Amino acid sequence: MTSAIKLFNRRKARTRFKIRKMKSDRPRLSVFRSGRHIYAQVINDIAGNTVVAASSLEDGVKKDAKKGCTTEAAQVVGKLIAERAKTAGVTDVIFDRGGYKYHGRVKALADAAREGGLSF
Repeated sequence: MTSAIKLFNRRKARTRFKIRKMKSDRPRLSVFRSGRHIYAQVINDIAGNTVVAASSLEDGVKKDAKKGCTTEAAQVVGKLIAERAKTAGVTDVIFDRGGYKYHGRVKALADAAREGGLSF
């Protein structure tokens, strides 16, 4: 493994440890950002299942955003995940940014999810 991957995995583990330390019964909003797309999942860690998911690969997102790797696409995914979570009965979540910095696409997704009705 290269040193950049090792550092990313350390940041990711540190974030997950802080989330687990809270011992909350709230589900976790997990974000994965690749070079081309962005993905979001609301995960119930107690039951061990994914409640809802959204990504920039979906047809509705592709219509609103021209590419999947922009902050526009992240905003659309954030609104979509908030809408689906509210439909599933989830309003309070814990934001799991993974090993990513809280800026750019990750921040755009989080802000759009907050505007959509999720609280974290």
